[in-house]
Amino acid sequence: MQVRKILMVTPRFFPDIGGIETHVFETARRLNELPDLRVEVLTTDQRQAHLRTETIAGVAVTRVPAFPRERDYLVAPRLVAEMKARRPDLVHVQGAHTAVPVLAMSAAVRAGVPYILTPHTGGHSSRARHSLRASQWRALGPLVRRAHHLVCVARFEAEMFTRLCHPDPSRVSVIQNGVETFSTAAPIPDNRVVVSVGRFERYKGQHRLIAAMPELLRREPQARLVLIGRGPYEAQLRRQAAELGLGDRVAFRFIPPTDREDMSAVLRDARAVALLSDYEAHPVAVMEAVATGRPVLVSATSGLSELAERGLARTVAAPDDAWAVAGALHRELTHPVPPPKLALPSWDDCARSLRGLYLNVPAP
Repeated sequence: MQVRKILMVTPRFFPDIGGIETHVFETARRLNELPDLRVEVLTTDQRQAHLRTETIAGVAVTRVPAFPRERDYLVAPRLVAEMKARRPDLVHVQGAHTAVPVLAMSAAVRAGVPYILTPHTGGHSSRARHSLRASQWRALGPLVRRAHHLVCVARFEAEMFTRLCHPDPSRVSVIQNGVETFSTAAPIPDNRVVVSVGRFERYKGQHRLIAAMPELLRREPQARLVLIGRGPYEAQLRRQAAELGLGDRVAFRFIPPTDREDMSAVLRDARAVALLSDYEAHPVAVMEAVATGRPVLVSATSGLSELAERGLARTVAAPDDAWAVAGALHRELTHPVPPPKLALPSWDDCARSLRGLYLNVPAP
C-alpha cells in the first residue's frame, strides 16, 4: 500500500488556541491513524516559546520562527526550507490571513507539489485590517486558482471566495468543522449562566457581553457571565468588568484546547451561550454548544447568520447596543429555546471527507 505524505501548513498550532488550531488538531490526528496517510504539521512560533519539534497526539509538529514578534503578519522564511526538506505528496494550507499561506502556496508551486487551501476566514481587531479583507482575498486569487482544491468550512465562505478569486467551481467544496461525539444534548440547567468561548480579541465581542451585564443584572439579578479563553484583549476585558462593578458576576477561565471534556462540561452548565463576534466562518465553540442542546445567541453577521438561518442560533441585530444585548440575553435565560436536533458533522466525518480529497489528488 502506497502511503501519501500530507503536510499541513498552519499559521499557529496547539498550545495556541483558536478555530484553525482546533481544526488541524482534530483532523490531523484522525487522518494520521489511517494506514494510507501520514500527516505532519508545519507551523510557526513567534516567541520561540515551544519545542521546535515534538509529537502531539501522534502527529509530528515542526515550528519555525516568524516575524515580527508583536504582529500577526507571521513572515516565516524558514518555512520554505522545511517544506522542501519534507518532500510531501500534498500540501494542505490552513488559513489565509497571514504571510504563511502565501509562502506555503508559492513554495508548493515552485516545487511542483499540489496543494489544497482551507482559508478559515476570520475578522480582525483592527478595523482597517478588517476592512481590507476583501482586497486581501482578491490578491490571493492567482494562488487560489492554482490550488487543486479550495475547501471552505461554510457555504458563505465558499461563495465569497468564488466571487472574489474566481476558482474553478468544480474544485470548490464545503467541509464543515466537526463536533466532538461526546457533545450530546443534555437538559438545560436551571441557572442563569451565560457562557462565551473564544480567543480574547476585540473583534470576538466579549466586551459587548460585559457592557450588557449591568442592564441584564437589573432584570435578572442571578445572571452570571463566564468567559472562556485567553488572548491579548484579556486585560482590557477585566478592566471593563471592574469599572462596571461586576465583581463575581463575570468570571474568566482558560481551558486547555486539548481538554474537550472540560469544555463540554462548561457548556453543559450553561443556560445559554453567546458569541457576538464581528466575523466568524464556522465557529467550533458554537457548534459544540448546539450539539449540547444549548440556546445560542450570535451577531447577525458572516457565518453566524448562516447558523441562524438553519435555526441553530438566534441573532441580535445591534450587538453594540448594550440594552438590546441585555434584552436578548434575558430572553435566552428566561425562555430558552434549544436548537433543533439536527445531524451535525463529527470530526470523524470531517477527516473522512478530507481523506477523500487527498486520495483524489494526483501524485506530483
